[in-house]
Parts: sequence; structure tokens; C-alpha cells
Amino acid sequence: MTTSAGRETDEIFRRSVRIERPAEEVFAWHERPGAFARLCPPWERVKVVAHTGGIRDGARVSLRTKVGPFWTTWEIVHRDYVAGRQFRDVLLSGPFAKWEHLHLIEPAGPGACVLTDEIRYRLPLGALGRLGGAGLARRQLDRMFAYRHAVTKADTEGAAAGPRRCVLITGASGLIGRGLGAFLRTQGHTVRSLGRGTPRGPEEFQWDPAAGKIDPAALAGVDAIVHLAGENVAGGRWTTARKAAILASRVEGTRTLAAAIAACAPAARPEVLVSASAVGYYGDRGDERVDEAAVVGDGFLAEVCQAWEREVAAVGQLGVRTVALRTGVVLTPAGGALAKMLPAFRAGVAGRLGSGRQWMGWITPDDLAALYERALLDPAWRGSCNAVAPEPVTNAEFTATLARVLRRPAVLPTPAFLLKLIFGRMAEDTLLVSTRAVAERARAAGFAWRHAELDGALRHVLGR
Repeated sequence: MTTSAGRETDEIFRRSVRIERPAEEVFAWHERPGAFARLCPPWERVKVVAHTGGIRDGARVSLRTKVGPFWTTWEIVHRDYVAGRQFRDVLLSGPFAKWEHLHLIEPAGPGACVLTDEIRYRLPLGALGRLGGAGLARRQLDRMFAYRHAVTKADTEGAAAGPRRCVLITGASGLIGRGLGAFLRTQGHTVRSLGRGTPRGPEEFQWDPAAGKIDPAALAGVDAIVHLAGENVAGGRWTTARKAAILASRVEGTRTLAAAIAACAPAARPEVLVSASAVGYYGDRGDERVDEAAVVGDGFLAEVCQAWEREVAAVGQLGVRTVALRTGVVLTPAGGALAKMLPAFRAGVAGRLGSGRQWMGWITPDDLAALYERALLDPAWRGSCNAVAPEPVTNAEFTATLARVLRRPAVLPTPAFLLKLIFGRMAEDTLLVSTRAVAERARAAGFAWRHAELDGALRHVLGR
């Protein structure tokens, strides 16, 4: 935008949302570690290079973002901090000629507030940049802040009551672990991680599950453990060696945790162990609706899940409450099944897999994180729980919905024989298997899903 005198002025973007929580609580959510990660849309490629000082004046953030094939660096400083009310991000260098982002949180009656994000910005290259990018920039901001406000509102309004916990997460660097860790931190919990790499901070600890070794300090003061670590099931063809590694990584990891817990004094042991599992436990069940009372099915994944859950249940003999979350397809463009589907669907050259009649359970990362927290905090949760949305869908329904959300056709099915040729046995246990899993225990416990319908869930995670 240019004035009549030829001076360039700022573009202004402003968006507000009412939140039924006090302004001080919503501001505190923004100050906690993990808030930035929670606010990053899953379709954005963002890497935090450095972040020091929180959000107070003088705090610095260095980011790298990817647009198309190009990476750009943002250097940001925080200014104008007013406790409980506002802070501002100011761009020192980066892809915009100017970028100042005011986060304003104002009381709006008893127990409520209004969160306003106001951005004053200028595109690079002056008039040429505005001509080519003004509309795109505003559409991207609308898309981004619709997502950010939905997350902030749901996270703060749905915050669980009660004391906060110290939670140790295995597999914290994985797709689910990263999102869960950020969610738990913004809810006020202390999060530690247990990984095979060299620790980079005081909340990181090292273990070698194959060798049965773990840093004994990792469990000191821990109230709860979330066990996610395991060899990636979809990381390659299921050779004999790979299948052995998939199974061993889960059994050995759980046994290593059990030995470490047993070595603690009984009064110092964690209260609960919540472990990942999968709806693959039920095998291929056709059109049968299966809840947590269903027996184990056939197939390699069913064998893995059964062995894993058996090791988790054994921890209960140490006086620790145990929960196994049998998870369906986690919908995120940041990785996993949906990320692998997107290129073909966006190109309009995709469709159903095989017959399309096979059932699949699904869940968004937000609902999965909330289920993990509920399992950690609620002493009534024990045993297995299906971590899926209330209603499963067929593959034909899923692919048609995804295509509609992306505004693309879905008319090119992939034959079952081709999937088997490409992926081998893995295709039969993952892509073509029919598992109509329902989350009966979560429903009976009154769990409230944020995204209970597939269309809305896909629009949320894809920003459509």
C-alpha cells in the first residue's frame, strides 16, 4: 500500500477470537514451553534454530521456514511485554520488509477474554511484491490464524483440572512424541524425554533399550511415563529382519522400562505408564465393529501389539497403573499415512485403495494428545483404549472426503495386486486390512472429541 505522497505504508492483518477463560490463564498458556510448537500449523515447514528468553522483552527466536523448494531464515525479537496482557514479535531480518506481530489478550467479562493477533507487515520488492503476493499473503494469514485460534481456544478451554505431573516420554522425537510433548507443556506439565542420542539439556536422558540400559536419573521424581518408542512399522518392506526389529524394539523397550521401575523404591515409582499400541491388534475384521473387549486378531501387527501390551500389563505387577492406547491412522500432513497420500491427491491422480470397502479408524493429533493426557490423569483409565475418532470410515469414504477437501478428483484407484507388489506383506496388514475399531471406553468415560467428523478434521489439519 502506498500513500498519495508516495510513502509506503503497512498492510494490517487482524483476527480475534473469544475464549471462555480468564485473560491471565490464556496469557500463561502462551508463556509456557511448547506454545510455539502448538501454534505452528502442521502444513507449515518450520524449524526452530534457537529460542532464548521466552516471550519477554529482548527474547530472541531464530527460525527457518520452507516455501516451495526454498528455505528462508527469520530473526525475531520480542518487545512490548505487559504481563497478562500482551507481547510483540518484531522481525529483525527475514523474508518480509517489515513484520510486527502484536499478541493482545483483553478481559471480556467474568472468566472470559478476547485474543487478538494484529500483524503490520510489508512485502519485499515494494510495488512488485504487492502486485504478486498481497492476495496470497492475506489468504495464508487467514488460514494460519484460523488454525492458531482454534488450537488456543480448545487447549485453554479444555484444560484439565488438578495438579500438574512430571512426565517422561520415550520416542519424544517422533511425530506423535513431538506433538504430545508440546501439548503437555502448554498444559503446565513438566516433560522429560528418553532417547538414544546424546542428551542436549537437563530434561533429556539417554537409554539403550536393546541393551537394557537406562540412565537411572531419568525416573527420579517422575509421576508418569508415556511409552511411544518403537521401530517405524511403515519404514520399509517387511523383510524377516525388519519384522524382528519391529517386534524387538517394542518388547525390549518396555522390559527396560519395567526393570528401571522395579529398581525404584515402591513409593518412588511412577503412578502410571501409558503406552502406544495400535488398532492393528484386531487384525482384519471385515465389517465387524470392534471395541476394546474384542479378542486379538491375526497377522503380524496383531502379534506385535499383543506382545507389546503383554509387556505393558506386566508393569502393573509393580503397582503401576497401565494403559495401552490402540491408535488408528493419525491425520497430519507433517508425516505418516496422510503425508504420503497428499502428493498424489493434490495432483489429482489418486483414488481408493483396492476395493475401498476396508474400514479404517482415524484421529487428529489434537485428540490423540488429549486422550494421552486423560489416560495420564484419570485413575479410572486402565487396560486398553481405542484411540480413534467416534466413527470409522471406509477407505472409499476417506479418499472421497480427502479429494473433496482438496478440491481434486479421486478417480484413479490403486489395485490391491499393485499395492502387494510394491509393499509386500505390509500392504495386507496396513493398507488393505479392514478394522472397524470404535472408541467405546473413551466414549463411556465422557471424552469430548474436538474433531469427531472426518471432513472437519481434514480441514483443520490441512488448513482448508
